[in-house]
Amino acid sequence: MRDQHRFNLKAWLLWTAGFLAFPIAGILAEAVTGRINDLGSALVGGMVAGAVIGTGQWLVARHLLGSPQTWIPATALAMGIGLAIGAWAVGYGTSLGELALMGFITGIPLGAAQAYLLRDRLANAWVWAAAVPLLWALGWTVTTAGGIAVDQQFAVFGTYGAITFMALSGVLLDRLRAATNPSTPAIHPAPNTATAH
Repeated sequence: MRDQHRFNLKAWLLWTAGFLAFPIAGILAEAVTGRINDLGSALVGGMVAGAVIGTGQWLVARHLLGSPQTWIPATALAMGIGLAIGAWAVGYGTSLGELALMGFITGIPLGAAQAYLLRDRLANAWVWAAAVPLLWALGWTVTTAGGIAVDQQFAVFGTYGAITFMALSGVLLDRLRAATNPSTPAIHPAPNTATAH
C-alpha cells in the first residue's frame, strides 16, 4: 500500500501537464473577445479562458476535483469575475506591476471558488484559496519577464507562466492531499442474530 504522505510524482507530472490548457484558453478567449480592454471583454474572455483551464485541470485530476459540472463552471465564472475586476483595477494596463496586481485580484475569486469545492476533499483547503492569487500573480510575472508580448492584453498568461503556476500549485495540491486523512469506510455493527426463545 502506498504511503499517502509520500510525494506523488506521477500525479504532479500529470497536473503540471495541464499547463497545455492555458495557451488554448488564451487563443480561444482572444478569438471570442479580442483584447482585454474593457469590462465586457474581461468578463467574457475570463469566463472562456476559465472554462478551458477548468476543463484542463479536471481532465488531469478528476479523481480529486470532483464533478466537472461544478468544477468547470465555477472556475469559469470565478475567473471571469476576477479578471473583470482585476483588469479594471489596473486600467487594462500591461506593465509587469499592473499584470501582477491584475493576476493577484483575478486569483482571489478563483482560489476561493476552487477551495470551496475542495473543502470536503482536502485538509486545509483554505490554503489553496490563499495561494492561488499569489501563484496567478507569479504566472503573469514570469510571462512578462519571459518577453511575451503582454501588451496585446491577453486573458491569461502564456506558457512560461502556465508551467510555473501548474508546477507550483501541483506541489501544493499534493501536500494538501498528503495532509488529508484517507476516508475510512463506515463500520456497521453486525446484526444481532440471537433471538429470545
